[in-house]
Amino acid sequence: MRALNTAATGMQAQQLNVEVIAHNIANMNTTGYKRQRAEFQDLLYQTVERMGATSSDAGTIVPTGVQVGVGVKAGSIYRVTEQGGITQTNNRYDLALQGEGYFVVQLPDGRDAYTRAGNFSISADGQIVTEDGFVVAPGISVPTDATDITINRQGVVQALQPDGTFQDVGAIDLARFVNPPGLDAIGDNLFLETPASGPANRGLAGVEGFGFIQQGFLETSNVNAVTEISALISAQRAYEMNSKVITTTDEMLRSASNLR
Repeated sequence: MRALNTAATGMQAQQLNVEVIAHNIANMNTTGYKRQRAEFQDLLYQTVERMGATSSDAGTIVPTGVQVGVGVKAGSIYRVTEQGGITQTNNRYDLALQGEGYFVVQLPDGRDAYTRAGNFSISADGQIVTEDGFVVAPGISVPTDATDITINRQGVVQALQPDGTFQDVGAIDLARFVNPPGLDAIGDNLFLETPASGPANRGLAGVEGFGFIQQGFLETSNVNAVTEISALISAQRAYEMNSKVITTTDEMLRSASNLR
């Protein structure tokens, strides 16, 4: 009976759905995290009678035909890139992006990675780095004698000198993509460019199309707890209904095998 395999694909799909939801909930407090959504597609159909075929010598046409579906499959896991909330930290190296764009991070192997997580620090060399020590592009060095730094909405970094004057030491790079959900997530809040995302369009904050930078703030996860719990309950119910189909089909097969 087709129903056994069909219901099994439904259970596998809802298992994947629950795994995606669980990942979202686990990252509710992850800085700059973007929630994901599982999307599904129906599988190929088995055609018993083709619609549009002639059903008699008089030329009558079959209006709908007979097609039997064989289940569901995962189509994609889509990343929802809507803006997360902004929370104040008062840490001068914490930066939040308000609007489009990603911070550019220089990986040790020479590649560029991209992130929305702006919880940065300063290295022993005076460079602004991520919490893993990766340099934030374009590699801004803060003078060792600076008593404070300010980062304006355009990402320009100014160091306060002992004499009370400010010195411009650089501007933080940002990158935009035609299709941000097409970026490749590699963990540690980092993404890599892919053919699906399109090439990085580099620029500065406040320029047309780019968001603004807020110093002393962080962008929180865009996961909504109520939405995720509702989706989890829905996925659980769908899983149970598919398991019920398997139980019912098994009972039908048992009845058929017991015929005398």
